[in-house]
Amino acid sequence: MLWYDLLLSTMRLAVPLIFAAYGGLLSERSGVANIALESYLLTSAFAAAAATSMTGSLWIGVVIGLLASGLLGLAFGVVCIWGRGDQIVVGMAFNLLATGLIPTVCKALFNATGSTPQLSEELTFHKPIWFFLGAVALMFALQFLLRRTRHGLRIWAAGENPGALITQGVNHKVVRLRAVVEGSLIAGVGGIYLSLCQGSGYVREMAAGRGFIALAALIFGAWKPVPTLLACLFFAFTDAGQMLLQGQKLNGFIIPNQFIQIMPYLATLVVLVFFARKISAPKAINQDHHV
Repeated sequence: MLWYDLLLSTMRLAVPLIFAAYGGLLSERSGVANIALESYLLTSAFAAAAATSMTGSLWIGVVIGLLASGLLGLAFGVVCIWGRGDQIVVGMAFNLLATGLIPTVCKALFNATGSTPQLSEELTFHKPIWFFLGAVALMFALQFLLRRTRHGLRIWAAGENPGALITQGVNHKVVRLRAVVEGSLIAGVGGIYLSLCQGSGYVREMAAGRGFIALAALIFGAWKPVPTLLACLFFAFTDAGQMLLQGQKLNGFIIPNQFIQIMPYLATLVVLVFFARKISAPKAINQDHHV
């Protein structure tokens, strides 16, 4: 039963990581470094929960959550691509913006800075397995997109050699912006899952660093769909393990929860330290190109 519980917990915890990582994959494959994944998760989670609470409609909440993450991705893309802002700095700014702005909006709407009102059972999703299966299906879709479609090949070229697109008369900036927005929509599904399936409403900073762990999984997965999925499952497995180990005794000694809770983040650091240097990023990432 322990292994069965661990498996189910791993699948449940992997969902937001996979969607966030795949959102980052599209953006970074096009040449736009995106560490704003945390802001996508937080914004979509809050917007979906708030809209659901205010309208009484689960599906309106889903649409608003996607719209919020899409608009955030659009703003991020415009600032980085046309504004020529440093993509790392802009990404951190967006994360800080989401962290600070959401409690303010929540206070204005619900007179509470910590969370949205708890949603009733009929206003939430109850089967995480469908989200997990959707994430796996997305892996195959991205594989097909990047290898078999014109848009996918242009995304790949924008991240490796934008000059090749320019010589063909294709605006690489438009290709990048489209990839960033599409990625933000995908990441937004992960935020919606957090507040409308894994939870029953938005709780302050409920992404809990998952955007950064998803970014680590993306790097560990070498910006490829299949290895990235496996990396997300690995990090989710460590997270599930720490949850099951809390309160357990080892040779009669109870391990402090603080040490157990850092396991996912420690695993992330170890993976990056030992493997990041051996992985090649898209060649044109975080680089501006002129026609």
